[in-house]
Amino acid sequence: MQILSAGFRPFFFLAGLWAAAAVPVWLTAYVHGYSLRGPLPAVVWHAHELVFGFGAATVAGFLLTAIPNWTGRLPLRGAPLALLAALWLAGRVAILAAGIIGAPAAAAADLSFLALLIALVARELIAGRNWRNLPMLVALSLLLAGNVLVHLHALDIAYTAGMGNRVGIATLLLLIALVGGRIVPSFTRNWLARERRGLRAPAQWGALDRFALIAVFMGLAAWVVAPDSAPAPWLEVAAGVALAARLSRWRGLATLREPLLFVLHAGYGWLALGLVLLGLNGLYQAVPASAALHALTVGAIGTMTLAVMTRATLGHTGRPLRADGATRALYGLITLAALLRLCAPLAGDRAVLLAELAGLAWTAAFATFALHYGRFLLSNARSNP
Repeated sequence: MQILSAGFRPFFFLAGLWAAAAVPVWLTAYVHGYSLRGPLPAVVWHAHELVFGFGAATVAGFLLTAIPNWTGRLPLRGAPLALLAALWLAGRVAILAAGIIGAPAAAAADLSFLALLIALVARELIAGRNWRNLPMLVALSLLLAGNVLVHLHALDIAYTAGMGNRVGIATLLLLIALVGGRIVPSFTRNWLARERRGLRAPAQWGALDRFALIAVFMGLAAWVVAPDSAPAPWLEVAAGVALAARLSRWRGLATLREPLLFVLHAGYGWLALGLVLLGLNGLYQAVPASAALHALTVGAIGTMTLAVMTRATLGHTGRPLRADGATRALYGLITLAALLRLCAPLAGDRAVLLAELAGLAWTAAFATFALHYGRFLLSNARSNP
């Protein structure tokens, strides 16, 4: 089966489907006050599924596709890949059915996916002696640890769901800072050399990049461990400003006419903005906490995952790196979703309406990805966009 020939195929497809399906479930509970049948409150389930469901699937798809390039080893495919995807799917079903099967069974089903993914990634990196990318194992371990904290809450052992979800979100944001810091200037440099010769290239790695990554780590660590502490907002603002300075050196405005490239800059920009807003909320309460959080999740995570999934799908299925109408539409929809969700807490009695519209735009963006790019992910059949 073609879909089991490479890790990005099943996991990008499943991530798109789940992102499109999970938000309407949450919106129904949010607007009408429904509760989900299970040990997790609806708001905790919402955060958990978009981090450890959707987010973990995109990370798996990216890593399982990138690691063969890093190590020179054969990619995971066939039955082992099918087993890993089945475990991810079993986790989603088990969480929804936790009220029937029980919290321990749901936890076991959900945690098994990340545990096996860590084992597979460790095997490949160690066998390929790819020590440079061992931090990816740390990131996966943090995702597993955050997921465990959420399930401890579901099991009524410790009330750690909030911290667990923050660990998961912070890990995804740190991966965006790290991996985005590699691919955004690299792809931009290559495109400028090919399409706009004579323009200054993005700045090379230097002291500012090193400082920005340290600042992001410190800011996110403070947010996870002690979000209400006095240093946390200052560290968050410093991280956002450092990332904005870093991004300004990558020639993003020169890529406006290339959506596949400019959207990567936009996703990184949401990360910088979200961290600044998070800090401002802690310092002055001038920015609602939910606005800052959704700038980071809908804006940074949503935009960057779509940017990477679309570009990787086109490149790894042998298609031209060109944004067709559907691709431009889904980029516009995820940007609209982020803007609406950012504004919702400021809209007074229309806050719920804007949150609903943001959810609809998010769902439309990922449904468009699943439908349009699903043709490329499920088979080798090519079509002219």
